[in-house]
Amino acid sequence: MRADRGVAHKLSGMKMFLDILLIITSVLLVLLVLLHRAKGGGLSNLFGGGVQSSLSGSTVVEKNLDRITVFTGLIWLIAILGIGLEIKFA
Repeated sequence: MRADRGVAHKLSGMKMFLDILLIITSVLLVLLVLLHRAKGGGLSNLFGGGVQSSLSGSTVVEKNLDRITVFTGLIWLIAILGIGLEIKFA
């Protein structure tokens, strides 16, 4: 009995960690996506965001922002999969 309670406590701690990780990465992903510059086309033209910039090409900042966004998205995906596995096997 006592061992079962320890396993349940460990799983709930893991679930809490994954839930917090999911919340943090979700908010971070929204902010990172909003920081990206519109590249034309798409829905941004509907709301007046289709103005072309005089600077073309990707800067170092944009490339780093892309990398951080992809990395955060992967962490978000891992958190989602972890929560799904925890729910399945709980």
